[in-house]
Amino acid sequence: MQRQQGSVESSGPKYSNGSTATPNASGFGTRNNPTVDTVGSPGPKVPTVNGAGSPAKPPKLLDRLRETLRRRHYSIHTEEAYADWCRRFILFHNKRHPAEMGEAEIRDFLTHLAVDGRVAASTQNQALNAIVILYAQVLERELGSFGIIERAKRPDRLPVVLTRDEVKQILTALDGVPQLIGELLYGGGLRVMEAMRLRVKDVSGSFPRRG
Repeated sequence: MQRQQGSVESSGPKYSNGSTATPNASGFGTRNNPTVDTVGSPGPKVPTVNGAGSPAKPPKLLDRLRETLRRRHYSIHTEEAYADWCRRFILFHNKRHPAEMGEAEIRDFLTHLAVDGRVAASTQNQALNAIVILYAQVLERELGSFGIIERAKRPDRLPVVLTRDEVKQILTALDGVPQLIGELLYGGGLRVMEAMRLRVKDVSGSFPRRG
């Protein structure tokens, strides 16, 4: 019996647009359409963070605080200190979100630092500044009166001040770059980080060169 040559029609089911599904090795039909790619057109793209297809997550609260401090040109040490104080404030209230808390919870935390923690006045003020920036700049929420807060007591002690002869002895014992930084600290009233970050373009005026 002679086989009739010609186009062989697929035995698979037909779709409404005329395409057919032919069986593949797995036994399932593959849709054949000359106008549509067999892979299919890609769907809408989902925003990703690392390119793995996972949706982008909003930044965490403390990360938003760090970003705000960097935009306001705070030092890295202040950024770390403020983030740590806000973290301790959240942990003190059993990990409640700051948006759910207010002036009463802030007052309790600051009072705890002074009474139980026995921190210095400057430390308590730093914690207060960190929390105020968190609410005002990150959560965009104005705080009212905190009421009566137990303030940390300032120590009654005088700072240690070196005499001119003692300063001269210290600077004489130094040499090279450490001596230059020491002279800048004493003569210009600079802080250590300010002197370390000082650049040539920040200095104006003429100075005699050393021999």
